[in-house]
Amino acid sequence: MSNSSFFISELRSHFPILNQTVNDFPLVYLDNAATTQKPLAVVDAISHYYLNDNANVHRASHQLSNRATTSFEAVRTAVQQFINAKSSKEIIWTKGTTEGINLLANVLASQLQRGDQVIISAMEHHANIVPWQMLVKSHGIVLKVIPLSADCCLDLEAYQALLNEKTKLVSITHISNALGVINPVKEIIKLAHQVDAQVIIDGAQAVAHLTVDVQDLDCDYYVFSAHKLFAPTGVGVLYGKQDLLEKLPPWQGGGEMIKSVSFKETTYNELPFKFEAGTPNIAGVIGLGAALDFIKGYDHERLKAHEQSLLHFTEKALSAIPEVTLFCAGVKKSGAISFTIKGESAADIAMLLDAQGIAVRSGSHCAMPLMSELNCNGTVRVSFAIYNTLEEAQRFIEALKKLLQMLQ
Repeated sequence: MSNSSFFISELRSHFPILNQTVNDFPLVYLDNAATTQKPLAVVDAISHYYLNDNANVHRASHQLSNRATTSFEAVRTAVQQFINAKSSKEIIWTKGTTEGINLLANVLASQLQRGDQVIISAMEHHANIVPWQMLVKSHGIVLKVIPLSADCCLDLEAYQALLNEKTKLVSITHISNALGVINPVKEIIKLAHQVDAQVIIDGAQAVAHLTVDVQDLDCDYYVFSAHKLFAPTGVGVLYGKQDLLEKLPPWQGGGEMIKSVSFKETTYNELPFKFEAGTPNIAGVIGLGAALDFIKGYDHERLKAHEQSLLHFTEKALSAIPEVTLFCAGVKKSGAISFTIKGESAADIAMLLDAQGIAVRSGSHCAMPLMSELNCNGTVRVSFAIYNTLEEAQRFIEALKKLLQMLQ
């Protein structure tokens, strides 16, 4: 066994869910852009919390609460370090990327006036479209969209033409969930700041594949979900620059986000608690901490190189199949590839792949406007994670060729 094969074999041993059969075939899980599998360390951390430390955080003086709070807040510091934020006060817990964007849309609305402009892109997930459309109706903002260029990238010349003194917010995905295309967010941020616009980056697809440094990017806000980073569902992170967060009103009212309450007046808590009303997903946050510890146990550059090798192999193999229409071929990507089969529905292709134990995603990928831009109803999306292997990529290609022969 080669060093590389041994490396991936050892890594996969932490994900027992991968060692199963589906329809009498060994499972090949290639739907990682939707959610990643969880290593045993994450499951064990959650179990340990519930079996030993289960108590609410920040609100009691007894030992269980103290232990839970210590573990919970340690993860906030770990996330701060993971994305290189300046302070743990800049790390806000949410339910996921969707809630993070909705939180920002709601609290930033207080700074927007009728006619103010928000810019998004043609690649956005519905979670980064619908909240802004709501503000179009409720606050009279103007929503502008960066189009795609001929090579399936964002048209930066068109973006620059959209920017003006009315632009108050730019909200852009770091990596397209549907196409895997990596957007030049650092340049997008720099251009937005030239007109004093704030920038939100949707990092849901990026955190598991790229090294994210929010200070280097100079983004104002960055949001992502834990479940796409080998951690539990129901947990997310909203990063915001401290000075900006301190100026914003809270989104929800209740326990935790207050310093004092009377029937005459409420005084809000300091960061990060001002935005964390109610009991949080304590076990989920602790699971995220275990996921980050797990990832730190491996050479990040080696993991990225491994994923890129899978991506390059698969894209090259797909491009050699005559029936395949491959989107954004040759464009810088990470994590995912999208394609269609001439004359066949994406859903049928995904179902026939599943019959051979291959799990992929089909449909619009919560990006219907992007599908319209691509002139299709939906695509088949293959998305990789660190535990996938070259053998699995080869099995996917073989399974696809087999079903295409069957459909002839």
